[in-house]
Amino acid sequence: MAASDGVKLNVGARNDGRGVAHRWAETLIPTAREAPADAETPSHIWLVRGGYIRKVAAGVYDYLPLAWRVLQKISAIVREEMDGAGSRELFMPVFVPMEFYNETKRHEAYGDLLFTVKDRKGNIAALGPTHEETITEMVRGSITSYKQLPLSLYQIQTKFRDEARPRAGLLRCREFIMKDAYSFHLEVEGVGGLNEAYDAMYRAYSNTFRRCGLDYSAVEAESGPIGGSASHEFMVNCESGEDTILKCPVSGYAANVEKCEIGERPRDTFQEPATGDLTEVHTPNLPGIDEVGKFMKVKPDRMLKTIVFQVIGAAPGATQMMVGGKRPAWIIATVKGDHEVNEGKVKAASGWQVALAEEKAAKAAGFAIGYVSPRSVNTVPGTLLLVDNDASMGGFWATGADKPDHHVKHFNWRRDVGQKLDDLSYVKVADIRNAMAGDPSPRAAGAALVAARGIEVGHIFKLGTKYSDAMGLGVLDDKQQKRSVIMGCYGIGVSRTMAACVEMSHDANGIIWPAAIAPYHVLITLMKPEDAKQREIAKDLARQLNDAGADVLIDDRDERPGVKFKDADIVGIPVRLTIGDKALEQGGVEFKMRKDTQGKGEVVPLAQVVSRCVDALNG
Repeated sequence: MAASDGVKLNVGARNDGRGVAHRWAETLIPTAREAPADAETPSHIWLVRGGYIRKVAAGVYDYLPLAWRVLQKISAIVREEMDGAGSRELFMPVFVPMEFYNETKRHEAYGDLLFTVKDRKGNIAALGPTHEETITEMVRGSITSYKQLPLSLYQIQTKFRDEARPRAGLLRCREFIMKDAYSFHLEVEGVGGLNEAYDAMYRAYSNTFRRCGLDYSAVEAESGPIGGSASHEFMVNCESGEDTILKCPVSGYAANVEKCEIGERPRDTFQEPATGDLTEVHTPNLPGIDEVGKFMKVKPDRMLKTIVFQVIGAAPGATQMMVGGKRPAWIIATVKGDHEVNEGKVKAASGWQVALAEEKAAKAAGFAIGYVSPRSVNTVPGTLLLVDNDASMGGFWATGADKPDHHVKHFNWRRDVGQKLDDLSYVKVADIRNAMAGDPSPRAAGAALVAARGIEVGHIFKLGTKYSDAMGLGVLDDKQQKRSVIMGCYGIGVSRTMAACVEMSHDANGIIWPAAIAPYHVLITLMKPEDAKQREIAKDLARQLNDAGADVLIDDRDERPGVKFKDADIVGIPVRLTIGDKALEQGGVEFKMRKDTQGKGEVVPLAQVVSRCVDALNG
């Protein structure tokens, strides 16, 4: 089967031997009638109730037999696609020596998310959230020449993040299973370059999630603490998703909120007349812009919000703006009060790496944090002002008064900021806010962005030389010159994919698994497990189904039919065959697809049962 083909049961990924059917009575499937008190999301509820997972501690779960089968099937598909993309599997330790992070400083980006341990000799290590440092150190010690590139390596490994508020079962936990891959190149373009590998991974990820039966979108994304330049997220589409995706219904463009561009918007020339005299208003003990607006009787969309950033370095590959010919110390970003400043866009617009200003340092420089206005560009030396297109428009504005507990009404750009508005080294109007539904599409004139919800299950990055520069990973090229190795990084949340699938595919009675990753394809339910004839028919059907490539679970428990049917719906196996006296009298068994929620099943003649199952599962 080609790596991108659909589910074909006779050659699909399997995790048990042919001819082997499992018995419910011989495995551990502790179904529950009630969800745990802390379960809010569908995947958390149904994976617990279906006996798939069991909580060990906050954000840490046992994977019981049904869950492990699903995870193994997802992993098998991932392995096939990664191998097809030219990547080779290895296995790295969970422990990451802190010396590695001292080279990259990434422990500072992760902060409290990083689990750390100390051994008896006092050495500190982290429990790896990802393995960029480990793989870079490995390759640094293993290759010396450009002839050994390109190289792509991957693993499926347990990862750790010390989430402050683990929630939603497997969707945000502290211990999880992840596939992470890393590629190494001498060039970006051309054969063997980073772009070629990135495109291969994009195809492999698309194939993986399609083969898993998931409804997904590939969207442009920010790189976050991993670092790097271009990146895409792969999101499972579902209403309960925690991430917002913005899409253009005309062009197909899609991106997450942090990355999404906004199409052409009108901007002002800062020539609008003032709407009144600048009026100061005392606004004590009002913690947010909504509260300030209510007190001042001003709607948030007529207020200006100004966020202070500190410049921490040049953004690679970008043109840096200079303030009076010098590197700016501060960047203030102004948006409308009902919008949010986008740090990535601030970086792109200014050409500088930035971080939210530390309050003590910003106050010492002269900023009244919480009450900053665009006028600070005139009062705090070394300040660059970025203004979002929407915030540049004329009309009535309220904003901070640049002193604690005070705001002003009738702010006017020309009157109150003055000549620096005309100096492009101090003021720039640009797209610096998060996009929203209804904003103009950046890819189709006249179209508007629409919002959808999703769960991130995969993320691919062009890392560039971020890690190789930090850790000294270089090789000699054909001219015997040492050059930094260019890297890519590619992750799939394996355990998260299982949970996201349940979020995408469930009903009021339980899980509805896609056939490709279901723990079993067919559930054979015995109405009378003590009846020798029913047991023999079940055994024969299971053998035939196994030979056709289907995984089979036989429910041979001594339980009432109602309990068995209820459990069958909860665990979500795609096909249920019920062997009972009434159907046998008609020469068949009852056939029912889990996704068919209305009515009872139909009686299918015994001679047609296997072909009917295979057709339904491959359909």
